[in-house]
Amino acid sequence: MGNMKTHKIGIIMNGVTGRMGTNQHLMRSIVEIIKQGGVAISDEEVIMPDPILVGRNPVKLEKLVAMSGIEKWTTDLDSALSDPHYKIYFDAQTTDRRYAAVKEAIKAKKHIYCEKPTAQTTQEALDLYNAAKKAGLKHGVVQDKLWLPGILKLKVLIDTGFFGEIHMVQGDFGYWVFEGEHIASQRPSWNYRKEDGGGIILDLFPHWRYLLDNLFGKVKAVSCFGAIHVKKRWQENGEPYLCTADDAAYATLELENDITVQFNSSWATRVRRDDLLTLQVDGSHGSAVAGLRNCVSQPYTHTPRPVWNPDIDSPINYYDQWTSVPAFTEYENAFKIQWELFLRYVVKDESFQWDLLEGAKGIQLAELAHESWQSRRWVDVPDLEE
Repeated sequence: MGNMKTHKIGIIMNGVTGRMGTNQHLMRSIVEIIKQGGVAISDEEVIMPDPILVGRNPVKLEKLVAMSGIEKWTTDLDSALSDPHYKIYFDAQTTDRRYAAVKEAIKAKKHIYCEKPTAQTTQEALDLYNAAKKAGLKHGVVQDKLWLPGILKLKVLIDTGFFGEIHMVQGDFGYWVFEGEHIASQRPSWNYRKEDGGGIILDLFPHWRYLLDNLFGKVKAVSCFGAIHVKKRWQENGEPYLCTADDAAYATLELENDITVQFNSSWATRVRRDDLLTLQVDGSHGSAVAGLRNCVSQPYTHTPRPVWNPDIDSPINYYDQWTSVPAFTEYENAFKIQWELFLRYVVKDESFQWDLLEGAKGIQLAELAHESWQSRRWVDVPDLEE
């Protein structure tokens, strides 16, 4: 151990008092990386994160310190940004606060890693990308679903040619989010206020963009209809409010290679499917359905031959015709995997393709989906100009 070369890298973690920031980024990523002894580059070299927790509420920060064992914290973001020890700025704040904070971090010459959406408009997102690029900084955007076990199993099927020619992808995401009156809501109230950066399209279409682009092909056009199904909800303090942001969206997308995508997203639906998120892929040689952790497939030779007859119960149990795709490796937390890749990128200059431009593409799709909804027409998705 005496010969171990350790790259100790300071990380400003802003906004990790929220549920996802606490659970996924702090506890299951950075704390776990520290516990395992850092990110191993080789038997003689390791990257060790050295985080400082930043937020607006000192009580919440002190609770995080007790929970995580991370001792350094502050409510003064400017002081953290001015400290040369901290090379990376990470942002998991609410969407409406992210652009200004990331812009300040770029001015302070910090490498950028942040949640999506990276801003509230495509222009702001491109501004962050161009500013980071001009400053010569490394930058990345969280695109965690690419490393979910179910998606990784699906990717093995794609890469090995299981599907033949893919012609259709059907995505289904959602669950019932309680209004907060009689049963506590599972999501913060700002998610349902447009003026606070809420809305399911802005929240989720950046996810769907990187999943589609990375797995199946570039998005060429979108047709979308959004809705506010639940009109009234209750805030954390028990006060009612009227919802101003969409809680459901129904989209059809055209990809390159003539692949058609249908994607339903809803916080006002009840689940009767394999998981909260499922992707069904249909191809000439087979089909598969991937959830968050599992994936099942059905090849051409095991496809049943149903005959339409509504006068009798179906003689086929359609669920029995699918086979589980095995786990070919052990799967770690998806957020942790990308954190490790980003740390290697910053310290060792290893490849990392999920940058602020990719983040801007996600916001672009969300904006164009809103445009399609408002104009009630198909909208082309052009290449983003840097």
